[in-house]
Amino acid sequence: MRATPLNWIAAVAAVALVVFVLPQPESLATETTPGTESPRLTELKREVVVDIESRRDFTQQMVDMIYSFNELGFQEFETQRYVTDILEDYGFTVERGVAGIPSAWWASWGSGSPVIAIGTDVDGIPQASQKPGVAYRDPLIAGAPGHGEGHNAGQALNVTAALAVQKIMQRDGLAGTLVIWPGIAEEQLGAKAHYVKAGLFADVDIVLYSHVSNSMSVSWGESGGNGLVSVEYLFKGESAHGAGSPWDGRSALDAVELMNVGWNYRREHLRIQQRSHYVITDGGDQPNVVPPTAAVWYFFRETDYPSIMRMWEIGDQISDGAALMTGTTVDSRVLGAAWPQHMNRPLAEAVHTNMLAVGMPAWSDADQRMAKAVQRMLGAEERGLGTEISEELRGRHDIPDRERRGGGSDDIGDISWVVPTVSLRFPSNISGGQGHNWNKAIAMATPIAHKGATAGAKVYARTLLDILLSPDLVNDANDYFENVQKQDMEYTSFLRPRDEPAIWLNEDIMREFKPALEEYYYDPSTYDTYLDQLGIAYPTVRPPGAND
Repeated sequence: MRATPLNWIAAVAAVALVVFVLPQPESLATETTPGTESPRLTELKREVVVDIESRRDFTQQMVDMIYSFNELGFQEFETQRYVTDILEDYGFTVERGVAGIPSAWWASWGSGSPVIAIGTDVDGIPQASQKPGVAYRDPLIAGAPGHGEGHNAGQALNVTAALAVQKIMQRDGLAGTLVIWPGIAEEQLGAKAHYVKAGLFADVDIVLYSHVSNSMSVSWGESGGNGLVSVEYLFKGESAHGAGSPWDGRSALDAVELMNVGWNYRREHLRIQQRSHYVITDGGDQPNVVPPTAAVWYFFRETDYPSIMRMWEIGDQISDGAALMTGTTVDSRVLGAAWPQHMNRPLAEAVHTNMLAVGMPAWSDADQRMAKAVQRMLGAEERGLGTEISEELRGRHDIPDRERRGGGSDDIGDISWVVPTVSLRFPSNISGGQGHNWNKAIAMATPIAHKGATAGAKVYARTLLDILLSPDLVNDANDYFENVQKQDMEYTSFLRPRDEPAIWLNEDIMREFKPALEEYYYDPSTYDTYLDQLGIAYPTVRPPGAND
């Protein structure tokens, strides 16, 4: 089913009431002096905010539609079809299946420089199915995946911002190229290093990246989190009857277990900054057959490239030892990778200025009641939704190693080391509770997510205009990238020549749940919102029959 883009006649008419006749881009670019913004640029920013406000329904529909797909990494085909159809309707040229990833795409519009690539993630979380707007555990489909990270809102933000700026570019003949791309399989850190390897960003000048959060924020410099390499170890042995002649077999599962034991003993002697974890992806077929194959999947996280490589080497050594002890063989394949992030200072300064101008969304009483009910359910502080943006722009070029304590990863790090990049965190979720969990899906098809995506779109549309009409910003961003960020570090991919995208991941899960999920795809031609379609009163804060 394809959702039809909204009829924009009324919206365009409304926006036209505030549109002024503007000069050609040359005058816009030359009216500025260092440290100032031209009156025309200021007026264009006002115009684009009004335009985005008129697209609220469009943004909401995109947020809700992608939420309803509930697709896991490398299997985001409904999301691909839906978003790329919209972009093609607006004149974008779309290439699907880029970098050897069938669910990926690269959509471009315009011509000339600057080339601005606007990206965000799209995948969900296993077993995170949850009815939106319900402040207690209530899965839509038990055991099914869901948007337990909130990745469904970013594309709506990015596309809305791009379309609003595209309209201005068309009218005023502004040079520049807009690119929309997806963070496929971000939860597996599976795609962005392959994008870089395939050369997708070779001709890109600026990357704007967005990620869902419970606040509006941006930072520059090094991240406090970790990079990682994701490696699956595949052991091969010999099968045998588990009771009749187990001595004739060589258990690959024994090798997996010995590797895990060895790694867990080694943890004591690894740096405190490391984060490592694993799952057994192949544990054999049945107990009475000695497993001839077995596999274990590791994440090796550390703060910098040399430390990650040392952890990976230790993992290889332990896997070799496990194979020797069991008479098996072992091979490995890289399933994903992520460099530690480094965000661009001049771009972050521009985004921060635009954040302060846009401000936080105006939350309703229902929004705050929803947030506090979720926080109460999770045993977190009932602080509700934030209403202010920090006046301080945080960032450091170099975080001393003694201050690092490890943490999560995002493969936007690889892109940040080949193109000047900035990441906007936009307020579409609720603080409190653990991440990668069903609770993070509760807000993501409600007015909280809709308003947050609209606010973020305003920030990025204003920033796009800065980039298009202020050549100094592009130059400053590149100067920081080349002469500050890369002064003591050069990017080297964790991917080996033989490593290919792990496009088979999550196939079985989506094959199992997709027929049931399809019954719940959002139909915007019939229902204004996904909450309406599901018959959910907003907010629903207690189970039916519970005492108030």
